[in-house]
Amino acid sequence: MRTMDWEDGAIVTIDQTALPHREVILRIDTVDGVIEAIKRLAIRGAPALGIAGAFGVAIAARTHLSQSPESGTTKAKAEAEAAARADAERLASARPTAVNLRWGVEQALESLTDGPDAVLATALRLMDEDDQMNYQATVSAADVIVGLCPDRPLRLLTHCNAGALATAGLRGTALGAVFELAERGLVEFVVVDETRPLLQGARLTAWELGRAGIPHRLCVDSAAASLMGRGLVDCVVVGADRITANGDVANKIGTYSLAVNAAYHGIPMVVVAPESTVDEQLKDGALIEVEERAADEVRQVLGTPVAPEATEAFNPAFDVTPAELITAVVTEARIMRSPRRVTAAERGR
Repeated sequence: MRTMDWEDGAIVTIDQTALPHREVILRIDTVDGVIEAIKRLAIRGAPALGIAGAFGVAIAARTHLSQSPESGTTKAKAEAEAAARADAERLASARPTAVNLRWGVEQALESLTDGPDAVLATALRLMDEDDQMNYQATVSAADVIVGLCPDRPLRLLTHCNAGALATAGLRGTALGAVFELAERGLVEFVVVDETRPLLQGARLTAWELGRAGIPHRLCVDSAAASLMGRGLVDCVVVGADRITANGDVANKIGTYSLAVNAAYHGIPMVVVAPESTVDEQLKDGALIEVEERAADEVRQVLGTPVAPEATEAFNPAFDVTPAELITAVVTEARIMRSPRRVTAAERGR
């Protein structure tokens, strides 16, 4: 399924906040609408944010440049372009941690001087390329996982959602690797972390796996280490929102804990993401800006209060996993392996 598309001047996408109970289709034709959808996580997932950002620039270009008279002055055209670029910057800043959003915006802006149609053509090209890149990455990642865990049906553990919903929508990244392994008959079951506080695993990943008919079991985030200790996990496979030059990975909060526990238990951890998630400008994860979200996301569960109203909360949306805790990072173009993966015990010494 394609979970995001362009139809008649608008982004058409599934509202991820309504899943799994309702499949609500959004039609977004304003820059403010794109920003609002991104901020409230109706659109989420690093690759999907990149495509949404590019389409947002197409909307900005159509809004401002199409209003500029064809016979307008050079000054009028420059002002129209400046207004479109201002909207593009608002789009790129809507969520700071996932580098794909700014990447998609900047890719689309390269066509701005050629007019709205050229910007839209760039955004459509990026969407098509997203499908191709993710397919290549998932096949490579499946091969890597088979090499790490040969000759048996696999028990795979996932965190957050890195499936079709997190991309332009045909396969996904980390969850796409799970689908590829399932097509090869190599999946016994998938352990799905619920992913507090917003339950992307429970709401989105379980929904995608159920539609695909892949056996899966949901667990609370804090159960992952216990399941590893019981020998119920062969490999951890996750996506990424930003990968730095040295291989540190920013992903949904809780990923770092999984990496520490997997290292302790000698379980491989594989990250799957497109090249657009790699930020070569940042030398390591200490330089990543981690988004802090509203306290009510922690004080509530899907709108229902679970803590006293005045309770203060710490709610980082992401954490950073050091490269030495990751077995391999797989993109469509390369496989980055840690030169020496250390165990949690070694890090503690």
